[in-house]
Amino acid sequence: MKIRAKLKHYWKVIGPGLITGASDDDPSGIATYSQAGAAFGLATLWTAILAFPLMAAIQQMCARIGLVTSQGLTGTLKKHYPKPVLYVMLVFSSPAIVMNIGADIAGMGAVGNLLFPSIDATYFSVLFTVILMGLIIYLPYQKIASILKYLCIVMLVYFIVPFLYKQDFTAILKATFIPTIHWSKEFLLILVGILGTTISPYLFFWQASVEVEEMKHKRALMVNKKIINEMKQDVDFGMTFSGFVMYFIILTTGTVLYSSGVHQINTVEEAAMALKPLAGDLAYFLFAIGIIGTGLIAVPVLSGSLSFMYAETFGWEQGLDKKFHEAKGFYVIIAISLMLGLSLNYVGISPIDALIYTAVLYGITAPVLIGIILHISNNTKIMGEYTNTRYLNIMGGIAFVLMSAASVALGVLYY
Repeated sequence: MKIRAKLKHYWKVIGPGLITGASDDDPSGIATYSQAGAAFGLATLWTAILAFPLMAAIQQMCARIGLVTSQGLTGTLKKHYPKPVLYVMLVFSSPAIVMNIGADIAGMGAVGNLLFPSIDATYFSVLFTVILMGLIIYLPYQKIASILKYLCIVMLVYFIVPFLYKQDFTAILKATFIPTIHWSKEFLLILVGILGTTISPYLFFWQASVEVEEMKHKRALMVNKKIINEMKQDVDFGMTFSGFVMYFIILTTGTVLYSSGVHQINTVEEAAMALKPLAGDLAYFLFAIGIIGTGLIAVPVLSGSLSFMYAETFGWEQGLDKKFHEAKGFYVIIAISLMLGLSLNYVGISPIDALIYTAVLYGITAPVLIGIILHISNNTKIMGEYTNTRYLNIMGGIAFVLMSAASVALGVLYY
């Protein structure tokens, strides 16, 4: 009974961190990981080990900023930094987030069509958009958070899929802990893509804002060490979960597809279809279901992060706990971002193009934001006694250097 009580308490503690971690493995992320596995086998498995502490450190900083300041990241930027910095972030982040939404909706629609071929993918995309818009606008935050938490369970399917296929565990262990780097444009480009997919700016904004929502729900007036420790547990669990999903997707495609000579995967539906004749119907079905599940988690996070950004910038009423008439501007931004994302299917921007443009825009904004987050997190006037530990500064510094290098590499390699 004690174990059951502890597990029940732990399930209550985890929330924003788990949802953030799960949304990081969205359909567009799955496409990137699938391409990494298909093109280079197990050579990029080690990136999951590298990415985890960096992701966890940045998200912990963002969560801490939200808890201590009772504001999202945008609100803190607006209060303590020059306005141009805030507007530059909005200008670069907004199209990136919308295109990310569009790529995810298109991916979900395409996979829906794979599962039910008689129904066109466009209808599925519209259906998922309408369902998500209705849930986000009409359900209170705790209901949304609860649904998203349970949807995360769907992602456990990716832990099963690799074991439906015969594996060489010695090769897997070697690839996991001994980094492999191929000095080719294609390999370096996929490394940049993996970094951009795992350390994404929209997650920074979401994490800080959603922690404020959690504090309101708990009716906590002041942050304390207990709340900080619970946040760390939550974020670490969420980022660990995200890292495992990333790892197992690369493992699946890096063994099943790469070993069978399938080296080019451009979309999530291509990855699912390629698995079917090689690993069987069950692997194909589980992989496809996981894609829809991740999309249902990621799209509310993407649209929510954008809405929090605009609401804090222009001083609108905000919050997923508020009803539509109480925060019209906040919910209108969510609706617009979903409709714009859906419309990308009709204006000639393919999901792959959307992913490329998103990666470029994220690559530009991520290093700047990480630098600002590090500055805020070490500012005693803002953070008081809850400034960064040495460990967080080291991890944040490594993330800043890597994302800066990735941004430069993206420019050099792409152009």
